[in-house]
Amino acid sequence: MAPDVVLLHGFTHTGASWGPVVAALGKSYRALAPDIRGHGSASDRRPVTVEAVLDDLAALAPARFTLAGYSMGGRLALHAALALPDRVERLVLIGASPGIADRAEREARRAADNALADQAERSTIEEFAGRWARTPVLAGQPPDVAAAVDADRRRNQPAGLAGALRGLGTGALPSLWDRLPEIARPVALVVGERDQKFRAIASEMAAGLRRADVVVVPGAGHAVHLEAPDAVARTISGD
Repeated sequence: MAPDVVLLHGFTHTGASWGPVVAALGKSYRALAPDIRGHGSASDRRPVTVEAVLDDLAALAPARFTLAGYSMGGRLALHAALALPDRVERLVLIGASPGIADRAEREARRAADNALADQAERSTIEEFAGRWARTPVLAGQPPDVAAAVDADRRRNQPAGLAGALRGLGTGALPSLWDRLPEIARPVALVVGERDQKFRAIASEMAAGLRRADVVVVPGAGHAVHLEAPDAVARTISGD
């Protein structure tokens, strides 16, 4: 029987964004890529909190599984690994961070995320999708990837994304830097060669984890699973 993998998408994406990775995995894994609260088919689900998301994951995931997450999904995957230590067998984190350690910096980010949520609620999904696409960390995506991401973002609703910013944003979630040593399972930290910010974060995370490997994907940016799905599938498979 093929092993199970659960795939958690990033902010403004939906589970459909994992399509290229799922295709690359083929029959080697049984993949589950849910829409996280505030996104896609789960846009109207409330409350949008990490506790509620972890409850959703616990209810829908198999008894034991590999857990992969991108960006926001990576942060949530870390929380899940701590909450479900006997079920999560392995972590694959793409462009992810354990959060912001400094309390003042975290509160400033929370205020910025809340302000962005207010903007989202005053915008159409097309307007907000275009604004988010101009985030510096996402620069340099190939045109075909950018087009696919834009189509995926338009599956969302502004109110849902606003709820995700307020409840699941980097400023809203507690820092897990001090808890990294608690994660006993192996962790693959996947980063794009062009993503200098998250390459540095991955190196720092690896130093705090018990069993971690940093995988740098040549030529890729922040969204490695979109730009290099075959490389991500190989990492998930352990090849």
